[in-house]
Amino acid sequence: MQVIPTELPGVVILEPRLFRDDRGYFFESYSQREFDEKVAPVRFVQDNESRSTYGVVRGLHFQKPPHAQAKLVRVIEGRVLDVAVDIRRGSPTFGCHVAVELTEENHRQFFIPRGFAHGFSVLSEVVVFQYKCDNAYAPQSEGALAWDDPDLAIDWRIPADKIILSEKDRHHPRLQGADAWLFDYDEKLY
Repeated sequence: MQVIPTELPGVVILEPRLFRDDRGYFFESYSQREFDEKVAPVRFVQDNESRSTYGVVRGLHFQKPPHAQAKLVRVIEGRVLDVAVDIRRGSPTFGCHVAVELTEENHRQFFIPRGFAHGFSVLSEVVVFQYKCDNAYAPQSEGALAWDDPDLAIDWRIPADKIILSEKDRHHPRLQGADAWLFDYDEKLY
C-alpha cells in the first residue's frame, strides 16, 4: 500500500498494490498491521455501506467528542468526489478542504481523521460506498456543515440543478456558525 499525503496533515490517500492476471485482479483492501505502520494506530469498530445515484451529495458530516470518528472510505462500484474539511479551531488549515476522486478502477481509499468533516458527491450513475469507523455511531453526537458553504467553496463537480440532498443535509450551518460544534486543534485525531 502506498500512502499519499494531502495538504491536510493526517488526511491521506491510500493506493493498494493490485495483482492482475487473466482471471481479473486481487488486492489486500485492509491490513491492520500495515495501516498501523504507515498511517496511524487506529482500531476500526464499525463498517458501513451506502448505495447512491448520480447527483447525491452526502455531507459534510462528523461526530462530536466523545464519540468522534476517524473514517477510512472507499468505492466498490462507481465514482465519487470525496471531501475532507479541517474543522479544528486553531489549526493552520482550519476551514481548508481536500478532495479526491475514488473509483472502482483506482481502488483508492481515503483516510479522514477525527476533527474533519466528511462528505462525497456521486459522479457515476450509481455508487456503492464503504467506510470503516473507529467509533460507533452515536446519533446524539451528530454534527454537520452546509455542503454549499461559500467560505468552503467546494466544487462538488455536479451541476446545482442535479444535486440531490437528504432533508437533513439541506439545513446544516455554515462553518462560521458552527463554532460550538467544532474540535480543538490539540484534540486527538484517532
